[in-house]
Amino acid sequence: MVGGMLTHLRSLRKMERGNGTMIQELLDEAVNERKHLMFFIEIAQPNRFERVMITVAQLVFWHFYLVMYLISPATSHKMIAYFEEEAVRSYTEYLDLIESGEIENVPAPQLAIEYYSMAPDARLSDMVKCVRADEQHHSEANHRMAGF
Repeated sequence: MVGGMLTHLRSLRKMERGNGTMIQELLDEAVNERKHLMFFIEIAQPNRFERVMITVAQLVFWHFYLVMYLISPATSHKMIAYFEEEAVRSYTEYLDLIESGEIENVPAPQLAIEYYSMAPDARLSDMVKCVRADEQHHSEANHRMAGF
């Protein structure tokens, strides 16, 4: 969201053309990440304290990333690419725990079933595979946008 917003504003300020694809890709990534959060909120049912912690984390990260992106967009994209790589590893470990039976393979949330066009009887493992694929794509996209 930060990258898309700042790229949009820079394009307007400099009257540049040709950044529309990048802006849309960044905004689509933000929407996709919000969907991931909504899927897992439905599964985990966080309490009031956990919801406050989510909000605090968002506020802290938003301001940190805003300043970082203003200083160096390329470094910011590289950092996000590394975060996304770690997310892929984390989802792989989570999937292993689900498939080994250590974590219950509950039904996937309806929101995820609709978003990914999964079968009506899709399970958590199916959703995690889709989310992991999204994170891999985000990693590749941010490495590309970092340009180094």
